[in-house]
Amino acid sequence: QPDASPGYCWPFQGSRSEVIIRLPTQIQPTAVAIQHTSKMAPLPGTFSSAPQHFTVSGLDEEGKDETLFGTFTYTMQKELIQTFPLQVQAFQFLKLVIQSNWGKPGYTCIYRVKVYG
Repeated sequence: QPDASPGYCWPFQGSRSEVIIRLPTQIQPTAVAIQHTSKMAPLPGTFSSAPQHFTVSGLDEEGKDETLFGTFTYTMQKELIQTFPLQVQAFQFLKLVIQSNWGKPGYTCIYRVKVYG
């Protein structure tokens, strides 16, 4: 989505969610980036819906074997787009698990996920 304005997010129900991302081809991911909207956003609850703690894993083609790449924290006091380095083997499927957000009970919003490799 080209727009990262408040409200134009990928909402997940609750404060804990997961998604599997299928990449066009198998790559060796070197980093993943997460983007949230501005802390100065005019919509109430925008800050608290940001992901806080999350994990990134690789899945085999059948989705059975999972390799944990790391556990990370998205910090609202830093840049809106935060990049987290990965050092792993090649995968085509990545699993993003949001373990918590910054306090919003109803949903968690992600404005952009980027995978580098």
